[in-house]
Amino acid sequence: MGAGKTSVGRRVAKRLGRRFVDTDAAIAVEHGPIPELFASLGEPGFRGIEREVVQRELRAGGVVSLGGGAVLDASTRAALADCTVVLLTVSDAAVAQRLASDRRPLLTDGIDSWRRIAAEREPVYRALADVVVDTSRLPMTRIAEELAVQLQEEPA
Repeated sequence: MGAGKTSVGRRVAKRLGRRFVDTDAAIAVEHGPIPELFASLGEPGFRGIEREVVQRELRAGGVVSLGGGAVLDASTRAALADCTVVLLTVSDAAVAQRLASDRRPLLTDGIDSWRRIAAEREPVYRALADVVVDTSRLPMTRIAEELAVQLQEEPA
């Protein structure tokens, strides 16, 4: 959350000549705003919708940006086994600035919620990641350029 998945993902996809999909945006278009889905369906209901959208988009190929909690689902983790997974990390200070005006349903007490959630999810993220990039200090454009070069060099 707040690491720049959409910004970097969109730029990487463009540079690689591939389709880009942000699964949170796809969910919002198809089902309505995520905060409202959380409120009406609860987290388990939202995660069910998320699982379906993520798996559909992974099958379609391209560069896919997943919501931060998507990998909590075992079937999503299994679907990622055949994909190159990039983990974008971010420092507390950098994310605090990025999330200042954000409306995310799980960040009920701001940076403290982010720290707790990040610590809980980090082992899962790290276990899935093929590439890890810190987005705290470099411009997103530069991060995307370097990442696209690295991904182009990987064997298919």
